[in-house]
Amino acid sequence: MSRSLRHGALAATALVFPIAALSACSAGNDAQTLQVRPDNAATAVDNIKIQNLNIITQPEADAEGPAVVAATLFNDGTKQEVVEKIALPGTGTTVKLQAAKGKGPLVVPAGGRVVIGGKNNASAVIEDGRKAGANGNVQAVAFTFSETGDIELGAAIVPATSFFEGFGPSALPSAKPTATPSESASGSASATPGEESGSPSDTATDEAAADH
Repeated sequence: MSRSLRHGALAATALVFPIAALSACSAGNDAQTLQVRPDNAATAVDNIKIQNLNIITQPEADAEGPAVVAATLFNDGTKQEVVEKIALPGTGTTVKLQAAKGKGPLVVPAGGRVVIGGKNNASAVIEDGRKAGANGNVQAVAFTFSETGDIELGAAIVPATSFFEGFGPSALPSAKPTATPSESASGSASATPGEESGSPSDTATDEAAADH
């Protein structure tokens, strides 16, 4: 099936329904991470299923920092699939992918799954989180797989609070730059000691003149 036909099939098959929540690959069926959460975007194209798709932003609306794409990817085929790219169409931003172990491609094994987002899982980081969109909106997310090709669907944009706290980015404080220790030490040495050393010499001069 060509990629253009896959897009057509996607339009017919994309749906939103209650699904298992974000979970680590090793989690069992009774794990807390498999609790049902409604209204997460999901779709199936060929052998690939995408579930629990969300864009998770900073926990505070005015915080600067990255956002992340969180999802669970299933591969029902007999060949492994590599996630070659994740993009946010229309935003002009990039999504940086990283495997769970930090090295190599992001692989969805044959008959297996991969979780994106959360501790010890693969990650998909949107470095400029503000470009991901406003909380409460829906943003298109496009996945490119090595075998299946392109799959695009909408993801809800949510802050990293409540249930999503463990799957989102941490807030990065935007503090004003401060002087380095070396600059502070240099500034103190050139100003204060000079002023203190000048006073005794002036006093001594005045006393000597008075004696004469």
